[in-house]
Amino acid sequence: MKAKITRVVDGQNIDSEIIKSSGLMLPSISDGWRFNFKKHSKRADFQTYILVTDSTPKVVEGCLTFQLRDAIEPYMAYIEIAPHNKGKPKIHDNVAGCLIAFACRLSFIFGVEHYKGWLTFDVMEENKDDEIKLMAVYCQKYGALKWQETTMVISPEVGEKLITKFLN
Repeated sequence: MKAKITRVVDGQNIDSEIIKSSGLMLPSISDGWRFNFKKHSKRADFQTYILVTDSTPKVVEGCLTFQLRDAIEPYMAYIEIAPHNKGKPKIHDNVAGCLIAFACRLSFIFGVEHYKGWLTFDVMEENKDDEIKLMAVYCQKYGALKWQETTMVISPEVGEKLITKFLN
């Protein structure tokens, strides 16, 4: 799936895509990432995807793990952008938006009955203030709604808007 990321230094759109991770080296904590995608991708109920640019297909810009909980509910289990895309010296922008939009797309494909198009995920940070800030980002930038203490959802209507904005 083609994605729309931006090179920060000059604002240029960069040709990129989100692909299934099968057979590719996945990032882990030892690579400076927060999550161990190598480990999580081994779970039979997880689908792991990476975002790469066409010009550097071996460099992972972001990673997503999707799950269909109870065989009906679309769930974004893990999402992370590469360390080089965080903070001030970041290389690419819109990586998280592309991955979230892709997870929304998967929710339309795999969601069953009234779960179709709804994307659920949890925000859990060690520091409660960081958790609140991250939830606010999900609400403001991506239209997510807080459901319970740590659970958030993206509705089908918002998901369609994200798909249009971030994916080709």
